[in-house]
Amino acid sequence: MSMLKLQGVLLRGTESLWVGVRNYSSARAKEEARKRWVCEQAELLEVLEARVKQLQADNVSEVVVNQVQLSRKSPALREQDPKLDKGSAAPPSRWIAKLTKEKSIKHKRLLRLEAKLLAAALGPKAKPLLDRRNAVQVAESAPKPHPKVSPGRPRGRPPKGQTPDKIKDRRQTSPAAAARGSSRREPLGAPESPWNTPAEREELLPDWEGAGEMPLLGEEGGNQHRNVQLSILAYLDCCVFLRQPERAQQCLRYYHRSHARQKLLDTRMYNVVMHGFAKMGALKQVGQLFCLLEEAGLKPSLDSYVAVLECMGRTRVRPDVISRCLQQLAKDGFQLEDLFQDSAYSGDEVKMALKAIWRVLPRFQPPPPRRQTEVCTVPLIQDFYVKREPVSYPTLDFTAQELKGQFQKQLEMEASSTVTIDSVEATKPLTEQVVQARKLLATLRSRWQAALLQHLRESKLHMDQKKSGQLSLYPFLCVLEDKEYVDILMGILSSLPQQGESLLTLARELGTKVYNKFLIQKKSQGQLVEGIRKIYGSYVRLLAKDTPPDNYLPREYWEQLEAKASCIPSLATKECTWPYSLLVQLGLHLVELLVHVLKMESNLLTPGQEQKLIPVLYHVYSFRSGRQIGFIRPHPILIRLLLEAAETTLTFDPFVIPMLCPPVPWVSPHFGAYILTPTKLMRAVEGTVHHQLQLERSPRGNLFSIMDALNQLGNCPWKINQPILDIVIAIFNDKGDEKLDIPPPPSEAPQPRTHFPEGGPLTKMALKREMAQCRKKAVEMYSLRMDALYKLSIAKHMRDRVFWFPHNMDFRGRTYPCPPHFNHLGGDLTRAILLFAEGKPLGPHGLDWLKIHLINLTGLKKRSSLRGRLAYANEIMADILDSADQPLTGRKWWMSSDEPWQTLACCMEIAKATRAPDPAAYASHFPVHQDGSCNGLQHYAALGRDVIGASSVNLTPCSVPQDVYSGVAQQVEVFRKQDAEQGVKIAQLLEGFIERKVVKQTVMTVVYGVTRYGGRLQIEKRLKEIDEFPQEYVWEASYYLVRQVFKSLKEMFSGTREIQGWLTESARLIARSGRTVEWVTPLGLPVIQPYHRSKITLLKNSLQTVSLKSRHDTSQKPNTVKQKNAFPPNFIHSLDSTHMMLTALYCHRRGLTFVSVHDCYWTHALTVDIMNQVCREQFVELHSQPILEDLSRFMLQKYCIRCPTEWKKKQATEYRRLVQLLHQIPEKGDFDLQKVKESTYFFS
Repeated sequence: MSMLKLQGVLLRGTESLWVGVRNYSSARAKEEARKRWVCEQAELLEVLEARVKQLQADNVSEVVVNQVQLSRKSPALREQDPKLDKGSAAPPSRWIAKLTKEKSIKHKRLLRLEAKLLAAALGPKAKPLLDRRNAVQVAESAPKPHPKVSPGRPRGRPPKGQTPDKIKDRRQTSPAAAARGSSRREPLGAPESPWNTPAEREELLPDWEGAGEMPLLGEEGGNQHRNVQLSILAYLDCCVFLRQPERAQQCLRYYHRSHARQKLLDTRMYNVVMHGFAKMGALKQVGQLFCLLEEAGLKPSLDSYVAVLECMGRTRVRPDVISRCLQQLAKDGFQLEDLFQDSAYSGDEVKMALKAIWRVLPRFQPPPPRRQTEVCTVPLIQDFYVKREPVSYPTLDFTAQELKGQFQKQLEMEASSTVTIDSVEATKPLTEQVVQARKLLATLRSRWQAALLQHLRESKLHMDQKKSGQLSLYPFLCVLEDKEYVDILMGILSSLPQQGESLLTLARELGTKVYNKFLIQKKSQGQLVEGIRKIYGSYVRLLAKDTPPDNYLPREYWEQLEAKASCIPSLATKECTWPYSLLVQLGLHLVELLVHVLKMESNLLTPGQEQKLIPVLYHVYSFRSGRQIGFIRPHPILIRLLLEAAETTLTFDPFVIPMLCPPVPWVSPHFGAYILTPTKLMRAVEGTVHHQLQLERSPRGNLFSIMDALNQLGNCPWKINQPILDIVIAIFNDKGDEKLDIPPPPSEAPQPRTHFPEGGPLTKMALKREMAQCRKKAVEMYSLRMDALYKLSIAKHMRDRVFWFPHNMDFRGRTYPCPPHFNHLGGDLTRAILLFAEGKPLGPHGLDWLKIHLINLTGLKKRSSLRGRLAYANEIMADILDSADQPLTGRKWWMSSDEPWQTLACCMEIAKATRAPDPAAYASHFPVHQDGSCNGLQHYAALGRDVIGASSVNLTPCSVPQDVYSGVAQQVEVFRKQDAEQGVKIAQLLEGFIERKVVKQTVMTVVYGVTRYGGRLQIEKRLKEIDEFPQEYVWEASYYLVRQVFKSLKEMFSGTREIQGWLTESARLIARSGRTVEWVTPLGLPVIQPYHRSKITLLKNSLQTVSLKSRHDTSQKPNTVKQKNAFPPNFIHSLDSTHMMLTALYCHRRGLTFVSVHDCYWTHALTVDIMNQVCREQFVELHSQPILEDLSRFMLQKYCIRCPTEWKKKQATEYRRLVQLLHQIPEKGDFDLQKVKESTYFFS
């Protein structure tokens, strides 16, 4: 029944897409019961209203059904019953009459029951509905004449005297369609679909025979069906891609013919199938789907009409049919020009649609596809785009032809789907044992590939035989060649860690690999690649050194080229998303193949033993944080065989490797960065889609500055610092060095002890603990070693090349490079290996900046002025030069630095510059950093105009830098002395141990939302590093210190704590009202906090039931604790990302090379002074905006626009508190923001 809620798709068999899905919500039972009661009442009203409409049309429906049943009788039956030839129906038998009477009685009882339910649920509102229904009952009781069927009339023709219009207009409306919202409309009559003949229209009646009820789906809330809808859309899209629109149509009809399932369908799904048939020229099927679309109460879109016209262009249809189609298009409120202006299609689709139009409108000329001319309306950045003087943006040290060649290499790399590179691990000598191991491994792999190929085809054949119309994995297992699936599986097998991988992680990775490869293949087959190649060939003229400069930003230039080429590939690349649950389900099926199919002999390495086949992979369970997790682990024989073979190559996906050409500029939320590899402008947690939807709904002009900043960061070319790389690889292959952050191999992992230090044997429990610790250490060492191996191998692969890092951002606007392993956001080791590809002369002050940067890296002289740091660098020049010349054999001064590898790289750069004939003319590629002084507190102090706080974090000019961490440590020491004098034992024990490094991490992270619990853990870790401190008092001391740190911060940053409290309480009240916290950054970026109550979906598989736990499902209530705790740090993160983007844009305008690691800005030594000026100007400009006032106004409009009169007393009270709180913006102090421009140590 339609009043039942959708509870879960439960399809049988391993090939089913939805296998035993069960959902669990963390919402309280009482709240759920109340919500369920409200929903049931609303659904009851909806169903009963629709039922009345249906009953009114029962007479007509019976006539139509009887006609169809009669017309379906075979010729043999007609011969046996001559009465049929005379147009009369055979008299019903007694049992049919009895059955009809019983059905009538049962129907009347049901109506009386519905009336009672309606009266009880709705009270006085039920009377009009009951009156209407009684009238229908009276009409039903009247005698009904039998319809007459003329002999030989074609099936579906109307009875004599009745036109198709009358029959169609009286066709019943489904209850589901009758109760839909404004997005759906009443079904249009079939005559308004002019490409069908009357005989064809009757076939559109849904066939209800054999249609089983759909298993119920159980997701509640506004986005309750999103995953199911995405799965249906992905299924249809894959079927059409495989040129199997009949399978897609079968699935669509399966959902269409059930009122409950029909709610899951939308216009996009019908359009996808129509486009599939349109490419085949199947006009009849396209017309049927168009009528089904209207029958479902959905409004055709422009895409619907493009499909119809494309199909007409491929067939010989009469001009009057095309004319009626264009008339209906106009009746639906569309202009013919909209087909070519508001949407983007492949050239073939447009060509065929135009061919059909020109048959009736030969003079019609389509307008060129152009973007809407939008301007940036964000006040903060508006002048950047409006009031700008002609400027020459920086170019790259490449010719246009060279950049085109690099583009072709990048395109080939992405099209190949994988990249194989050499490992940096020392190559073992080719002994007989290594040769035999590699030969044996090759034989096994060949056998495994054949077995996987055979079983994959058998499983697909088994799925293909079950053509029920329900969703299955079959099309998802056909979008690639069978060999490509096998290659993906073999790649996963080769990269499986020795300790194994969780089943969920493995399944997700496999599903994602298939999806990415499918998208790449889909793009490669169309005309998209050729369009991008053509535009990119012209785009490089903006970046190349041998072409005249232009006053365009990369995004602007690309858009202009798209308009000139009458092609908009950035719109055509919006792909159908496979939901997270589908990716996991597909991956589970592939993992199951791996586990069940792969076998090997048990005596491979011990030929003398008995031979039997054993699995290569094992499915086992392990406990992680108290939860039982399924793992896939390789057999020890396979691990040993791989170690003996000592293979020297690594295989990666193309997006792991830096780009070989400048990235495609971001011009929309779904187009930019890579050429073929799918990338989103805003990265998100698996299964989260509302961030991307929010971006697509935002005014496009508001995203200009965000996209331009990301383009500027991505256009910075890089190269490898080869001397540093060679030293690192040498140490890496010499068992590593943990002190220098080069992890040793797992063979160096500690072995468990068997005796106590005193000499006695370990107890059973102690030995168990010791072994667990050693296993944990071995796993950590393996993970760190592989991470370093990947980074160094990629660096070695790129050592003689110039490369680029495309960027995107998280939901707060913080930017990140897309390549995950090797990028400048890595640690000290990775940053030391990277250099700017473009060199610039040091100029008059560049060498000084290099020396100051060197001292900053060492961690020395933090309280000294810049002049003091420069003087100290000059004093230790001998150590600097010794480190550069003899890094591993000299005095090794660089190894004692906070950042040893970057220190060594800087020593080498200083040595080269000082030894150059003219240091000022020396072309330096070295990045110089300027780091914010506790940047989160800087933003808080500026927001509150806090004079004391601003002074503590260097917003005011000072002769020497103020160190907030040392200041907090001093304040804590004051409190400790007071407590020690009063006899507090722990305060007495801490004498002499309160140092800057003990409190630094807690002070740094308290502004980003760290709690006292987290702060205590941080301090505990620092105290454990102090050998002299008595370890038995660590817990008590850390608990004492974290309270003193929070107390000190409250006194030193009173304005900061007030703002933080205001933000926290606002978020708490918003989340309590059932809404997520949202805001818009000063640059116009919409931000939504994706924290909801957890929801668990169980996916059944033959291996195990996999639990998908999501905390980001928008159908669940917000997680109040997470929403309130995360709002202050996320809000500050959105401000520091805004400041960085502003600095990036204005540095780009002034011709600087600029990159950032959040609040650490990098540029050439020559341009540090200019970057510092821009950085300060943009900070002042940012905080001159009414940030808190705008936030208050936005939240009042979003969350307090309606007075909740229907709420309970407690809810109404919280609503009033929220309104009052948002009006009470924290008061500001007297700090003058303009002083920031004069502060030397604001960023230093």
